[in-house]
Amino acid sequence: MDLPVTTRPVRPDDAPLFCRLWDRLSPETVYRRFHAPLRSPPADARRLVEVDHVLREALVAVVGGEVVGVARYDRSPADPTTADVAVVVEDAWQGVGVGRQLLAELTDLAGRRGVRTLSADVQADNDRVVALVRRLLPGAALTPAHGVYAVRSPLPGPAAAAAA
Repeated sequence: MDLPVTTRPVRPDDAPLFCRLWDRLSPETVYRRFHAPLRSPPADARRLVEVDHVLREALVAVVGGEVVGVARYDRSPADPTTADVAVVVEDAWQGVGVGRQLLAELTDLAGRRGVRTLSADVQADNDRVVALVRRLLPGAALTPAHGVYAVRSPLPGPAAAAAA
């Protein structure tokens, strides 16, 4: 994988790129991301590319004009200092740092925008993602329930992040 990976915020005109990405995801990758064996993109696929970049954010990893990964957060309407995060990386680009790059950039952006707690659901046997969470979010609590970890992690405030 010698091609450069660039990241940027998602745009509404990325919809065709998301459809092509979907076609390159294995059934296992889809299951790991959505916790269900979906055969076609989620019905609200348009919602995936239409974000307000405040309460809902998404970053894409792009290689050669194609989206190869997506990381997103959705802030809680009840508590906008909390956000649920999710990441998916095309199978051919897994294990080379794309997910790490996306999650690191997304958590940094979320922290600068006032998010103080991240949450996610990760399948307990998803060793790569569990290791990624532990590496990038060392303060994360992983609570097991029915084969899934409920992840909650504090994010430092802007002053603490700047000091680190």
